[in-house]
Amino acid sequence: MMSTPEKPAMKDRILETADRLFYLQGIRAVGVDTIAAEIGISKRTLYNHFPSKDELVSAYLMRRFVQPRASDKSPIEQILGTFDSLERRFASKDFRGCPFVNAVAELGTKDRAVKKIAIAFKESRRVWFRDLLLLLGATDAEGLATQLTLLVDGSIAQDLVRDDPSMARAAKEAARVLLANAGIGSGGSNIAQTPRVSQTG
Repeated sequence: MMSTPEKPAMKDRILETADRLFYLQGIRAVGVDTIAAEIGISKRTLYNHFPSKDELVSAYLMRRFVQPRASDKSPIEQILGTFDSLERRFASKDFRGCPFVNAVAELGTKDRAVKKIAIAFKESRRVWFRDLLLLLGATDAEGLATQLTLLVDGSIAQDLVRDDPSMARAAKEAARVLLANAGIGSGGSNIAQTPRVSQTG
């Protein structure tokens, strides 16, 4: 006899529902009563797990705070692959931009808890780029990582305005130019540090 799959714990159900509604409809537009009704529970039950909407919003953002997976691909492939992933995400019907930027835009910069999480997420992505660039021997890995992060955020904004997934491809080509200007070839080597073979011998 097959066992029926166990239902998610109530706290997980609340968080999953809040995640979906907050991201698709907006944090301000969705109240805790809407989330409770969607699940079929009372507001009191919801508050037993998340004492305030602020705590639920913070939990929603932390749920989205996922670190990039370890990869066997080369650093250059991982960097440029970021934009391929973005293009696929842009093409999905439920894409509504960066949840961290959306949260700060909706709630304002005075919401310190939300802003702190958003900054931590953005910095984690920048540091991820930086560490890959260090493996490639980039001389200004910090600055270049910031520029790549700006390309990511810029492509997201452009897609939201234009509804055009090709904005990710444009950002990818701009990333190639940045890397080439930094002396990093498409093969992932730092051109400035690669020994040149004498053409006179």
